[in-house]
Amino acid sequence: MNFLIDLQHPAHLHFFRNVIPRLKSQGHEVLITGRDKDILVELAHNYDIPVKIFGRARKGVIHLGMELIYRQWRLFKLIREFKPDVMMAVAGTYISLLGKLQRIPTYIFYDTETATISNFIAYPFAECIYVPQCYRKKIRWNHVRYNGYHELAYLHPNYFKSDPSILEKVGVKSDELYTLVRFVGWGSAHDIGRSGLTPGNKIRAIRELEKFGKVFITSEAGLPPELEKYKLKLEVTDIHSLMAHAALIFGESATMVSEGAVMGVPGVYIDPVGRGYTDEEEREYGIIYNFTHKQQDQAIEKAISILSGYQREKWRDIGKRIVAEKIDVSDMIYNIAINGSTVPR
Repeated sequence: MNFLIDLQHPAHLHFFRNVIPRLKSQGHEVLITGRDKDILVELAHNYDIPVKIFGRARKGVIHLGMELIYRQWRLFKLIREFKPDVMMAVAGTYISLLGKLQRIPTYIFYDTETATISNFIAYPFAECIYVPQCYRKKIRWNHVRYNGYHELAYLHPNYFKSDPSILEKVGVKSDELYTLVRFVGWGSAHDIGRSGLTPGNKIRAIRELEKFGKVFITSEAGLPPELEKYKLKLEVTDIHSLMAHAALIFGESATMVSEGAVMGVPGVYIDPVGRGYTDEEEREYGIIYNFTHKQQDQAIEKAISILSGYQREKWRDIGKRIVAEKIDVSDMIYNIAINGSTVPR
């Protein structure tokens, strides 16, 4: 069989990373397409996964619209040449309509309810849409809710083992506490009109967090000059090992705090609207704490509270419980690719 997988974001490469070699090892052809977004090109290179890149992520509705037209035109030509039997994507903004027009089963995986424009473009044309059970919104079109999180497609213990030698690379000891901070660029379609921490509160948060240990920042946007020295310098493929040994994940990325959660690392998440999966990780597991952009002071205080009374084993046990209660999402993706629109178990 021929499979086409389209990537819109670096996290989407992680999502499909374990399915791609599994399909290839069984003799299937897999064509991976992507857009120039953040670290996707670097990530693909480091994992030695060939990705055909076209289209560049830029801010603004006009640029997003131009990219939509350009990428769909390029994808249309590739689909005609490659003749995929199945197409898959996270979000599916660029391939869903093409799949419908070409009568190719297109399976969409998503967990972001606030991506209204993307969902409007993709959902009506997909063969089936797969969302976590905790997805907040109702979906009118053919869909399946599954008991898992996107992050369990690549951070499930069946696939991921952290590398403790990463600590030496960043200059911390195994018993030291440190915090990983993530600031986003607010340039995605679902971020239009939204914002996170103010520059002043970014500085204040780092000053408070570093009282408990080192702080490492990854950021899509430029940093205030005062924070440049905290910027993480590390291979992009090492980030999850660094996260696995952190005491706290703090910032504006839902994906990153959820990644921490499934590895037993608590997170403080600041976003105007939040996500269904971070809500569940707070409500059911108490390992994520959600705050709006109007609750920045409370978010910083919660981070201080977690670090001041830090209990590593408590948090790790919660991570183990999440893994035990959720499915292996990569295995689900594989079964959908091979068997079609089936309900995951």
